[in-house]
Amino acid sequence: MMSVTQTVAVLGASPKPERFSNQAVRLLTEYQHRVIPVNPAFEKIESWPCSPSLSAITEQVDTLSLYLGAERLVEQLDAILKLKPKRVLFNPGTESPDVQAALTDAGIPWIKGCTLVLLRNHQF
Repeated sequence: MMSVTQTVAVLGASPKPERFSNQAVRLLTEYQHRVIPVNPAFEKIESWPCSPSLSAITEQVDTLSLYLGAERLVEQLDAILKLKPKRVLFNPGTESPDVQAALTDAGIPWIKGCTLVLLRNHQF
């Protein structure tokens, strides 16, 4: 697992504090990672500028943390592949065999896990 400061895109980030995606954005920042929340519905999440899409991200992403359901992830597959993150993290409830197979075929490593738990256990 990576432990150095990373650039992390959070796909499906929410401004609602009770949502796990919002908690992930805040905890990633607390752990000194550079966070790019991704959600077309918002310009900012907390104090972080929000990217409208994965295709709008121009920098290298170390980890793409997913908070979209499997059916919505399939729609994002081309953008995920073009982004070429160093790894993709499927949070609980986001698992998609089709997306996982496509990532494997493209040589993009992926794991199933929980961003919050991995951070708190120093395994992120």
